[in-house]
Amino acid sequence: MSPSPASFQQAGRPPAFSYREVRKGLVRRNLQSVLSCDSVPLSQLAERYGTPLYVYSATTIRERLRTFDRAFRKAPHTVCYSVKANSNLGILRLLNRVGCGFDVVSGGELERVLTVDRGAGRRVVFSGVGKTAEEMRLALRDGILLFNVESESELWQLGECAARLKKKPPIALRVNPHVSAETHPYIATGLHQHKFGIPVEQARKLYAGASANRHLAVSGVSVHIGSQITGPEPFAEAIERVAELVRQLRSDGHRIEYVDAGGGLGISYENSDAPRFRDQVVNYAEAIIRPLRGLKVHVLLEPGRAIVGPAGTLITSVLYVKDNDGKRFVVTDAAMNDLLRPSLYGAYHEIVPVKRNANSANTKVDIVGPICETGDFFARDRQLPEVQEGDLLAVLDAGAYGMALSSNYNSRPRAAEVLVQGRSAQLIRRRESFQDLVRPELF
Repeated sequence: MSPSPASFQQAGRPPAFSYREVRKGLVRRNLQSVLSCDSVPLSQLAERYGTPLYVYSATTIRERLRTFDRAFRKAPHTVCYSVKANSNLGILRLLNRVGCGFDVVSGGELERVLTVDRGAGRRVVFSGVGKTAEEMRLALRDGILLFNVESESELWQLGECAARLKKKPPIALRVNPHVSAETHPYIATGLHQHKFGIPVEQARKLYAGASANRHLAVSGVSVHIGSQITGPEPFAEAIERVAELVRQLRSDGHRIEYVDAGGGLGISYENSDAPRFRDQVVNYAEAIIRPLRGLKVHVLLEPGRAIVGPAGTLITSVLYVKDNDGKRFVVTDAAMNDLLRPSLYGAYHEIVPVKRNANSANTKVDIVGPICETGDFFARDRQLPEVQEGDLLAVLDAGAYGMALSSNYNSRPRAAEVLVQGRSAQLIRRRESFQDLVRPELF
């Protein structure tokens, strides 16, 4: 059972979203408990911008980034935010202003970073198993920090592109350490049966070939074992294998400056006993730094979900409440095209009313969207305070892989996005119109 609205704020949740007493009525004497982002009531944002609506806390994003920097302060490091988690330009601009680096996995993501700041390319790590020659040329022209190469064929393709442009890019091979991440199979990446990386046993031979190419600069070792990993043990095991490889490569004569530890640190979507985020990151940092002590490498980190996940929520309106032979459904105006994670992964998101009624009893419901799919749901058999048609619900911890995975399925325009800073709110993506949907189409 999920925490009740009255107690969810004590369940290890960051302070971005909390219930606040808001005065209502003509004489503003009546108090109502309303979920707010920082100091802005979500009901006001829904009234102004409509629903479905993504809302993000700039304060939380910055603070969670600082938490990583503080935890790794004893090691040379760069936090390279994983753009795939949430690629909105407003969020990228926010992170760029505080000196954050970026991890990209496509040319489009790189273009987004460069749109925010042409000079940010120097803080970009380019990962991904299927880089095209055109994407490589874009990254080469902008002088990115590091290419994470995932196959022998990609290595030679990059060498050819670099030769044509007379560049010598720094590279790392992404090694696959065969470490189980104990996460959902769709987001595990560190085993031999996964498409990512190069088996660690084959890495030395490929590094030797790379160093013989005068258009490539061997500079590091990269690893990434998966996402939504909540314990430090898998990270420690993977980095121990990477550290041993670094020693071997240096004995072979390679100059290894960087270790890219990847991302994957998870967040607590429903566990009220989870450690505080600061403690979680400290334990994660120790798991990364301890095996690398004495190697004098610069550590690259690629957190995404851990920074933006709890900083965002999806606001949706209740369209209908219906009963089918004892089964109650709450039908919302948000759908799987707005937030795919529950349908795709069976993922849990806590869902609470935006306006809290302390006297409302819980009822078991399915919270579903209007899309013509049985898989269009946000929660099944969930205890939820009784709601009425027209009420607002907040789907929490939706800042990562929410809008980034959204689509126009059923020809539904995608939601608007708002970034809140203290008492102010800025629209950072307008709601799509039907004209936006059909503009690229020819008939």
